[in-house]
Amino acid sequence: MFGPRKSLGSVTQHAEGQSLAKTLSWPHLIALGVGAIVGTGIYTLTGVGAERAGPAVILAFAIAGAVCACAALAYAELATLIPAAGSAYTFSYTALGETLAWVVGWSLILEYSLACSTVAVGWSGYLVGWIQAAGVHLPPELLAGPHGGGIINLPAVVVALSVMGMLVAGTRESATLNIILVVVKLVALGVFVAFALPAFNNANLHPFMPYGFGATEVDGAKRGVMAAAAIVFFAFYGFDAVATSAEEAKNPGRDLTIGIVGSMLVCTLIYMAVAVTAVGALPFQQLANSPEPLALVLRSLGQPTAAHLIALAAVIALPSVILVMMYGQSRIFFTMARDGLLPQSLAVVSKRSGAPTRITLVTGVSIAIVAGIFRLDEIAELANAGTLLAFIAVGACLMVLRRRAPEAKRLFRCPQPYLVGSLAILGCIYLLFSLPSATIVRFIIWNLAGLAFYFAYGRQRSALAKG
Repeated sequence: MFGPRKSLGSVTQHAEGQSLAKTLSWPHLIALGVGAIVGTGIYTLTGVGAERAGPAVILAFAIAGAVCACAALAYAELATLIPAAGSAYTFSYTALGETLAWVVGWSLILEYSLACSTVAVGWSGYLVGWIQAAGVHLPPELLAGPHGGGIINLPAVVVALSVMGMLVAGTRESATLNIILVVVKLVALGVFVAFALPAFNNANLHPFMPYGFGATEVDGAKRGVMAAAAIVFFAFYGFDAVATSAEEAKNPGRDLTIGIVGSMLVCTLIYMAVAVTAVGALPFQQLANSPEPLALVLRSLGQPTAAHLIALAAVIALPSVILVMMYGQSRIFFTMARDGLLPQSLAVVSKRSGAPTRITLVTGVSIAIVAGIFRLDEIAELANAGTLLAFIAVGACLMVLRRRAPEAKRLFRCPQPYLVGSLAILGCIYLLFSLPSATIVRFIIWNLAGLAFYFAYGRQRSALAKG
C-alpha cells in the first residue's frame, strides 16, 4: 500500500562511490547534538516564546523537552538498529514503505533547510545588535528581507554560504570546529546565568500564564503555553542531526546512543536554567519578540559589557547550529538521491574528503536564499511542522519494527517502546495543531507539491523498485 520497503540487511549496503566515510566518534556526536540543540532556540526564540506564553515560557520549554525526550529514545534505538544516513527518512523506508518515507524525507528537507535559515536570521539579529552597540550603523535595506521592510538580509546570506564552505572542506574538520564553537556557546550561557540570576524577581513571574495553557487565538495570533511550546520546540530537535550521522560514526552502537541521549539531557538542563533566569530577571513584556533577548536582559540590568560579550559569543557560536543543520540536510538529500528518489547525480562523494560535496553546495545556496528573504518567526514555525511529522513517523517506526522484527539485534533498547512511541506521536500531533493555521496550510501545500514530484519522478526511478 505504501510502496516497497527496504530490508534491515540491505539498508546499509551501497554502491561503490556512494558510501560516506566513517570519521566521527562519540565526542563529535555529542558536540553535534549540543551544537544543534543549543542555539537559536535559547538565544533568540526565548523572546518569541515569552510573547506567546508570558513567564510560562518556562513550562513551554519543559513540555517541548518532554516530547522530544520520547522521540530521542526512539531515535536512539532506531539509529543503532539501522546505522545508515537519513535518520527518520531511512527508518520510515525500512518500517513503513517508500511513499511514506518520501513524505518524511520531504518534510525533513523542509525542517533542515528552514532551521538553517532561521538560525542564520537569528545570527544576523545578534550581529547587528553587537555592531550597533559599538556605534556602527549599517543600511537597514541590507539587514532584512522584503517581509521585514528591507531588500535582503545580507548577514544571514553571508553566514549560510560561509558554513557551506566549511562543510565542503570535510566532515571531520567541520565537526572538530563545531566542538570549539559549542564550548564558546556554553561558556556564554554560563556567564548569562551568573550575571542575571542575582536579579531574579518573583514579581516577574506573575501572572504566570497570562494567556492560559492551550493554544487559543488572542489578538489574531495563537497564544498560550502550548502555542509557545510549538515554537520553542524548535530549540530541542538537533539530536535528529546526530541520527543522520549514523553512517559516519566509527562505533555506531555506542557512539549514537551517547550522542543522542547525552545531548538531550545536557541541553534540557541548560534550557531550564537560562529560561528561568531570563524570565525572572525581566518582565516578559520587555522580552517579547526581542531578536536578542539574553543580551537585552543584561543591558537592562546595567551590565553592558556582559551583554556585549554574550552578543559576541552568539555571533561566534551560533554558526555551529547552521553547520550541524546544514550537515543533516545534505545527508538527507544525499540519501534520497542515492535511493533514486532525487537525481542520482547528486549522490556523489568527494574522493578527497569522503563528504557529499555537490549536494552540500545545492543545500547551502538554497538555505542562503531563504535566509535572505524571510522573517525568523515565519521560518521557525514551518520548520517545526516538518520536524513534528518526522518525530511522529519515528514513534511509529519504533513500534512497527518491534512487532515486525522482534529478534533483530538492538544495541540500545528503548524502555517501554509502545508507551514511549505513543507519547511521542500524541505529543507531536498536539504540538502540530498548536501551530498557526497559516503554517499548517503552508505545510500541507509543501507536502502536496512533494507528492506530485514523487509520483511524477521518484517512483519510476526508485533504485529499490528497479531492483
